[in-house]
Amino acid sequence: MGKVKGKLMEKHHLWSKELEKQFFIDTLKITSVDDLFYKSEDGTYYAYWPKGYSGKKSTLQSRNSYVGKFTESYVEELLSDFAKDMGYFSVRDVVCQEIGLPKKSPADVAICKTNSKIQEPQNVVAIFEVKMSIVWNWKYDNGEIVCIGDYSTHQGTPSLLRSDSMLKAIGKAINIRISNKKAHNIPIFILGNTPITPHYYEKVDNLKSSGIIQGFWSLNPKPLDNFVNPIESTDNFGFQTIQSYKILLDLLTKIIGNKLQFFSSMMSKNELGRIIKHASQEGEEIKIAEKFLTLLWRNNEKEK
Repeated sequence: MGKVKGKLMEKHHLWSKELEKQFFIDTLKITSVDDLFYKSEDGTYYAYWPKGYSGKKSTLQSRNSYVGKFTESYVEELLSDFAKDMGYFSVRDVVCQEIGLPKKSPADVAICKTNSKIQEPQNVVAIFEVKMSIVWNWKYDNGEIVCIGDYSTHQGTPSLLRSDSMLKAIGKAINIRISNKKAHNIPIFILGNTPITPHYYEKVDNLKSSGIIQGFWSLNPKPLDNFVNPIESTDNFGFQTIQSYKILLDLLTKIIGNKLQFFSSMMSKNELGRIIKHASQEGEEIKIAEKFLTLLWRNNEKEK
């Protein structure tokens, strides 16, 4: 499937019911109804089984690849103007073996200094893992795509509400972060289109505080039709529901523009104090930070 086109993207729209409907309209041009919808016993086509449906059910896996391509293309284009304004490129399926992004598991989308799928670590500016799904329930009725309810009305578990999606995203981010020292200054974001479950509130805050992931962000401002979002953000903003394109740009500018640095270790307080004391002699704050990181890395190498 090609890039997402049309007025929705020209206006930098975040995820919405209208964009989701467009997915079905576009994808039905290249595949069949049976690849995108479940078929009930009475012949009705549903995107998800409605709550209360107790008839015979089938398993639908064919839709996943279409959703993945559509959502990754959507994120690539959503970030393209931001990347261009910074002199960079928004690129899908980025491979960089040195930082844990092989061909079998590339970055879904990355902001890079060159417009290539094969990248060197120093040219990867930010990494975005896309964990988006069909959120609302839809019915295919005589060629029409009709919305019949939000995710509270169906039996599916979309996007970041799925534990397996969360665990895969966390695992991949950790793998990137610890793969090579060259990945330590690359921010990593997980983008979804639903809230997260309370089970992950503290976990995502800890992941953000430790520097492993810079944010789990939902790009769907209104995932429920009653306009009540179950969570806008966690206490320490490990998860946030992004309410506008401008807010998205402001957050990205702040994080990417600050040239963040990841660091971690496990050592005695005496050893840590020695490193801090040594680094503090440098005078300027940036030089103190650089010295601290150098000594920390040396200590980590020594402990291997």
